Amino acid sequence: MFPIYDDNPFNLPVRPVVTWSLIAANFLIFAIGLTGGEDSMQAFGSAFGLTPGALIGDSPAHGVAPPVTLLTYMFVHAGWAHIIGNMLFLEVFGDDVEEALGRIRFLLFYLLCGVVGGLVFVATDPGFQGPLVGASGAISGVVIGYMMFRPCAKVTLLFGFLPLRVRAFWVIGAFILAQLWNLDATGKSQVAYWCHLGGMLTGAALFPLMRLPGVQLFECVEHPHYPGDPVAAVGVERDPRS
Repeated sequence: MFPIYDDNPFNLPVRPVVTWSLIAANFLIFAIGLTGGEDSMQAFGSAFGLTPGALIGDSPAHGVAPPVTLLTYMFVHAGWAHIIGNMLFLEVFGDDVEEALGRIRFLLFYLLCGVVGGLVFVATDPGFQGPLVGASGAISGVVIGYMMFRPCAKVTLLFGFLPLRVRAFWVIGAFILAQLWNLDATGKSQVAYWCHLGGMLTGAALFPLMRLPGVQLFECVEHPHYPGDPVAAVGVERDPRS
């Protein structure tokens, strides 16, 4: 199940330059890693991926300094399916979150979600032997930010080959449940579910604090009407964004 498009229009005249730049950077780095074939991809992952043992000092580092890999790991991917899946999520959800945060704050938000996601993964699976790679920890935080911003936006997704249009909260709710359901797969799966959870929790904590002035949380939730409310008295609905 992959989201491919959201039809929620921008309210602010801000082009998602950071989102587009992150997507371009991920594909560029992936292309560089492909230049030497499969062996080069593995060496690239070892050099720039996040290896828990190297970070905590239990094993030697094989590339950049271990603390730096908390940033570099999220720009390295293991294959075409890995990077295309991650970049689809970033393309669909990232531009709206960038609108809500502004460019600089969005970049900081993205990187912090990835860093904390990596740290949570290391804490929960310190014996993991292979390097952790991929942007999914950071993107998990972006997905939660979108959920807190525009939960009722319509999202088009592919369920197999069938396109479906559903509210964002159904798509993101299914994503959250899938991560929680699979947490006990630590050490048995190639998917770093604890990294995703760390990114989601970071996104949930940071988005309300980092949003631009005037950006409402859960903007499709209508405000209740109270006795004596002049709007309710004349039967006029409030704009949920007011």
